[in-house]
Amino acid sequence: MRLVTRNLRLLAKSMASIKRWKRRLVFWTGAVVVGLLSALFAISAELASDLFRKLVEHSPYWPLLVSPLGLVLVAWLTRRYFPGSQGSGIPQSIAALQETDVRFRRSVLSLRIAFGKILLTLLGLLSGASIGREGPTVHIGASVMYALGRFAQFRRHHLDHGLIVAGGAAGIAAAFNTPLAGIVFAIEEMSRSFEERSSGTILSTVLFAGVTALAILGNYNYFGTTSATLGAPSDWLAVPVAGVAGGLLGGIFSTLLIRITRAIAPVIRRHPLAVPAACGLAIALLGLLSGGLTYGTGYQEASHVITGGHELPGYYAFTKMAATLVSYVSGIPGGIFAPTLATGAGLGANLTEWITVVPFEAMVLLTMVAYFAGVVQTPITGFVVVMEMTESHAMLLPLMAAAMIGYGVSSLICDTPIYRALALAFTEKAR
Repeated sequence: MRLVTRNLRLLAKSMASIKRWKRRLVFWTGAVVVGLLSALFAISAELASDLFRKLVEHSPYWPLLVSPLGLVLVAWLTRRYFPGSQGSGIPQSIAALQETDVRFRRSVLSLRIAFGKILLTLLGLLSGASIGREGPTVHIGASVMYALGRFAQFRRHHLDHGLIVAGGAAGIAAAFNTPLAGIVFAIEEMSRSFEERSSGTILSTVLFAGVTALAILGNYNYFGTTSATLGAPSDWLAVPVAGVAGGLLGGIFSTLLIRITRAIAPVIRRHPLAVPAACGLAIALLGLLSGGLTYGTGYQEASHVITGGHELPGYYAFTKMAATLVSYVSGIPGGIFAPTLATGAGLGANLTEWITVVPFEAMVLLTMVAYFAGVVQTPITGFVVVMEMTESHAMLLPLMAAAMIGYGVSSLICDTPIYRALALAFTEKAR
C-alpha cells in the first residue's frame, strides 16, 4: 500500500512538472512569435512611411485625396472584418485583464485581431495618419499569447492574466528594443501590480521576445544615441521647466482625447465613414500647413532633434499633437506612443529658445519624457523608455525627476490615466 501511495505521489509530482514545463513552453514560444511579428511589423511600418513620404515629395497635395480615402478604407475594414482592433490596442488589453468573461476576451484578443492590427496600422501609415506601431504591438503581443494559451487548453483562469500581461510586455520590449521598459510597463500600466510568482515568467517572456527582434533588426537604439548631460547646477533649472510644460500639455492632450473620443462615439455609429473622411482631410491639411512634418509616426523628426541633426519649427509640437488627436478619434487602429515622443521632442526644441543655458539635447530629452509621462501617466515607464532608447544613462536622475513632475502636473488636469479611461468603453460594452 505504501508503495502504491509513493508511486501515486511521484506520478502526481511528475504530472505537475510536465504542466509547469508546458506553461513555460507556451510563454517562450509566444515570446518568439511576438518578437518575430514585432520585427516584421517594424520593417513594414518603415516601408509604408517611406512610400507615403515619396508620395508627398511628388506632390504635397496628394494627401488631400489619399488621406481621406485611406482612412475611410481602414475604418470600413475595421468595422467589417476586424471589430475590436481600433485605436491603440492597449485599452483593449487592459479591458481584457479587468473582465473575466471569456467571450469578451476572445472578442478583443485573437489571432484575427493581431493580423488585422498589423494590416490596418500599415494602411493607416500609408494614408499619412499620425499613429505609431508600439501600442498596436502591445495588442498583438497580448493577442498572440492569449491565443496560444487557448490552444494549449489552460484551465486555470489566473493564467490568462499572466499571458496577457507577458504578451503586452513582450510587445513593448520588442517594439522599442527596450527590455527593461517592457518589464516596467507590465508592472505600471498593464497590471498596476506585480505578482511575485509571475515575475520570472514575464522576465523570460520579455527576454525571448527581445532576443528574437534583436536577431532580425540588429542591436540598435530606437532614437539613436546622445551624450546629453546636465553639467552646471544652473542646468537643473531645465528639470522643473520641462516637467511643468510637458505635464501641462500632456494633461491637456489626454483630456481632449478622452472627451472627444467619448463625444464622437455616437456620431461614428451614425456616420461610420463620414467621420474618418473628415479626419483624413484634417490630417492632410495639417500636413500641408506643416510642410509634411506631421505625417506618420514622427520618428525621423524626433530622432534628428535628439541626435542634434536639426531643429524643428516652433509650431511642430502643436500641429503634431493635433494630427495625433485627429488620427486617434477617427477610430482607425494605431498607437500614440511614437507621436507622443515626437511631440515632446518638438516642445523641448521650443523651450531651448527660452532657456539657452541648458544643452539642447538635454532639454529635448527632459521635455520628451515629461510630456510622455503627462499623456500616459506612467512616469517610471516614461523615463526608462527614453533612457533605454537613447542610451542617456547620465540623464537618469533628471529624467526621473522630469517624469514625476510631468505626471504630477498632468494628474491635476486629467484625473484618470488615458488608457484606463479608454478601456472603460470596452468594459462597458461587455456588461
